[in-house]
Amino acid sequence: MSKILIVEDEEAIADLEKDYLELSGFEVEIEHRGDVGLKRALTEDFNLFILDLMLPEMDGFDICREIRAQKNTPIIMVSAKKDDIDKIRGLGLGADDYMTKPFSPSELVARVKAHLARYERLIGTGVQENDIVEIRGIKIDKTARRVWVNGEEKNFTTKEFDLLTFLAQNPNRVFTKDELFREIWDMESVGDIATVTVHIKKIREKIEFNTAKPQYIETIWGVGYRFKV
Repeated sequence: MSKILIVEDEEAIADLEKDYLELSGFEVEIEHRGDVGLKRALTEDFNLFILDLMLPEMDGFDICREIRAQKNTPIIMVSAKKDDIDKIRGLGLGADDYMTKPFSPSELVARVKAHLARYERLIGTGVQENDIVEIRGIKIDKTARRVWVNGEEKNFTTKEFDLLTFLAQNPNRVFTKDELFREIWDMESVGDIATVTVHIKKIREKIEFNTAKPQYIETIWGVGYRFKV
């Protein structure tokens, strides 16, 4: 079942859109604030977004721009603004469609179905989503080399990113410092064991709520480290 996120501050309109879409077999979620809608759009899996243009805290243009920077998911922008310049701007930022209020709910459903079908065809011809690893609030985008912790993006150096990704992709397995050094730095670890320790410390500072009691990267005393799931 395709999942749709509606970001619309007018509750009556959002509820009407949701009712029609659910009758057509879609799963629908609603957010009324732009900033909250963007956070969910970036951290959760949806098949299509319906964005109002005028929203509290963050407008539809900015949401569209941020989504497009990370995802190819279809976006339908809706607005009471009839000016061509707004439509041109919305489509230019990456929206797949622009509907002017008022519009028929049945037309919205038809456009949703058309865009989902088109997107599925594109995926089938080789357009692929970014390679994502997600574990307990941590989202690692291997394609874009970006990391989010509970929805907040964190900056990682090249080796920090490589080390975190390697551990996250091999959960519940203990690696010695020698093994990690050879895997990430691609050389023998003689005299360089401290490099792994320093990088683990820096990674924990970015992903752990309490570095004294790590919830993700555990130290196995006398052996090495393990990413816990």
